[in-house]
Amino acid sequence: MKVELILIGKTVNSHFNAGIDDYLNRTNHYLPFKITIIPDIKNTKKLTEEQQKIKEGEEILKRLKPSDTVILLDEHGKEFRSLEFASWIQKKQNTTRNLVFIIGGPYGFSQDVYQRSNERISLSKMTFSHQMVRLIFTEQLYRACTIIKGEPYHHE
Repeated sequence: MKVELILIGKTVNSHFNAGIDDYLNRTNHYLPFKITIIPDIKNTKKLTEEQQKIKEGEEILKRLKPSDTVILLDEHGKEFRSLEFASWIQKKQNTTRNLVFIIGGPYGFSQDVYQRSNERISLSKMTFSHQMVRLIFTEQLYRACTIIKGEPYHHE
């Protein structure tokens, strides 16, 4: 199974970038994992929130293949403990070729992206910056891989 994380906009904090790159490299020892960055939409001051979500959604949808299993990182999604997330990933490995996670822009996702998605996952009931979510997600994916392999990274 291949895993992809699609993001809107670059990660600007160098500390977050270092952590994301570290977990990206670590995760690639377990499964193919890549990050795709969609550039920020230009001239957003002239757009309503809905128009911005639609434009971002069009860019997201362009990058998806019909066979992709699409998971939105969304505040209203299902919450997992780390062990549950690892189990969920392990089940996906048996049924999915391309698992694509998406972190939307500042206003969330367009209706078209919601309709294209297969599932939604929430990382927490708390709100995090979009920059921070990227780091948290990449760490949790790495953690799931180590749990699946029975390695000692996760303590419970």
